[in-house]
Amino acid sequence: MLSRKKIIRICLIALMLIVCLLAWRIFGSNTSFEEDKKILYIKTGSSYSRVENLLQLGGFVKNNRSFNRVARFHNYHKNVKPGRYVIEKGASIYSIIKLLQSGNQTPVSLVITKLRTRDDLIKKIASNFECESKIIKGFLNNNDSLSAYHLDTNTVMTAITPNSYSILWNASFHDIFQELYKEKEKFWTSERKKKAAALGLTPEQVYTIASIVEEETAKEGDMGKIASVYLNRLAIGMKLGADPTIKFALKDFDLRRIYQKHLTVQSPYNTYINKGLPPGPICTATERTIDAVLNAPATNYLYFVAKPELDGYSNFASNYEEHLRYAKAYQDALDTIMRRRAEGREQ
Repeated sequence: MLSRKKIIRICLIALMLIVCLLAWRIFGSNTSFEEDKKILYIKTGSSYSRVENLLQLGGFVKNNRSFNRVARFHNYHKNVKPGRYVIEKGASIYSIIKLLQSGNQTPVSLVITKLRTRDDLIKKIASNFECESKIIKGFLNNNDSLSAYHLDTNTVMTAITPNSYSILWNASFHDIFQELYKEKEKFWTSERKKKAAALGLTPEQVYTIASIVEEETAKEGDMGKIASVYLNRLAIGMKLGADPTIKFALKDFDLRRIYQKHLTVQSPYNTYINKGLPPGPICTATERTIDAVLNAPATNYLYFVAKPELDGYSNFASNYEEHLRYAKAYQDALDTIMRRRAEGREQ
């Protein structure tokens, strides 16, 4: 027969073991995924049962029953908050519930590099945030929505500055656009606006020229000179004749060379048949390229063509005869390359 003291001792030990087990289930590691971290997306309006399903199907926690009990104990089932939550490997049930209950979500790091059209922007935002593409499209295609920003459907892309942005996943597109627009406002200081005005241009028009320069060259040393060509053409009423605008008009951005047949496309973006600037930019322009336009050197250049060395730089000319000589040298270099390639295939 066990003494009363031994029975009590055994009961206490058993109770301690149960408490330790429960504590381990609640405060110990309880994730079931192998990655260092996993992202849980909870959509706006989600019910607690929806969150339960996400956790279970996504393999976020090992013990779903314990999670449910603790969540209900802390009234999380009555206070689900949407968002993008990063769950670290080894997180406990308690820490996960506290994270979700706090609504302390991890923002999306939105990186914008080159975008060419509104559709590109729509896809970029819709693939990174909760807002639906139809909502984004409705905003970007509505002049009434854009008028508050002194923009329209042609100039709206001038509000997009290539950069990295930290924005909440469940933010409305209106709030997302506000963040993007703030970057534009930050960039266009009074000094830059004065420089634009001195050129007889609005910031949106400067951006449009910069977008063409952006497509013409990646060489910083040539950006200002190319900008000067287009500024000079505008000043004398000469058509811009910019090949990148033809690609934009055709919506064929893989075109390697522009032929005569391409130059007849009927579009306000065809700068071979329309005078002045196109209605809006043909791609996102970097701050570096915009500054190259604002600080373009005073030149008499009206033409430019790639150098025959094919090193990415251009030769510039102030008259058509000089330009034709440079153009012939470039064409001869291309013909030589094509001939060598053909000879290589024949061998």
